[in-house]
Amino acid sequence: MSAAEKIRDDAREAMKAGDRQRSSALRMIQDVLQQDAKLGKGDEIAVLQRERKKRLEAAEAFAGAGRTEQAEAESFEAELIAGYLPAQLSDEELNAMVAEAIEATGAESPKQMGQVMGVLKEKVAGRADGKRVSTAVKDQLAS
Repeated sequence: MSAAEKIRDDAREAMKAGDRQRSSALRMIQDVLQQDAKLGKGDEIAVLQRERKKRLEAAEAFAGAGRTEQAEAESFEAELIAGYLPAQLSDEELNAMVAEAIEATGAESPKQMGQVMGVLKEKVAGRADGKRVSTAVKDQLAS
């Protein structure tokens, strides 16, 4: 079952249960996935990651402005979206993948980070945030 189908089913269940906050958030996610599919991109994981990141950034901005109610709503949506993403890589798994990529590319300095990131992009594919991957690559190339 694809993420879009699971979200559609969960939205239907939330509406039946009368959970307005959850059903509203799931319908919004469903709309974004449908729009992306119409554009022909069809990468559900990338869409979900992008939407989760938007919610986390918005929650941080609202919290910084003292608007806790909006921050909580955005955080709720981010957590909800995270439930539809693939399991995230542990630090050990990520570091092992980074070490493999460094070995495969022969990279020796932070200047060659782009080569390593290129190799890792497909291997990681939705299982680790790009910021987390680039930090792991920088750390290993610097040492």
